[in-house]
Amino acid sequence: MRTFSIHRAAFDFLRGLSTDAKRFRQVMSKVLVLLEHPRQPDSRPLRGHGDLWRVDVGEHRIIYRFDEQHVWIDVIGKRNDDEVYRAL
Repeated sequence: MRTFSIHRAAFDFLRGLSTDAKRFRQVMSKVLVLLEHPRQPDSRPLRGHGDLWRVDVGEHRIIYRFDEQHVWIDVIGKRNDDEVYRAL
């Protein structure tokens, strides 16, 4: 199984999301699934950003990258908000 690192901004977003148990659980469940299988059927490479991938979870989007040993969670944010991409 891979290990993961989470960018400080993504961590802060998750901490703010922890007040909404359902959404927090949805996002964290997807993060844990990405550790085992980072190329999910619903994930896509992020155009123009080389090794970055994106996956949607409910109202949220996770931007991440991975290799054989590690998954890096770079950004988590609202899916319908371009702020996720500006954070890159």
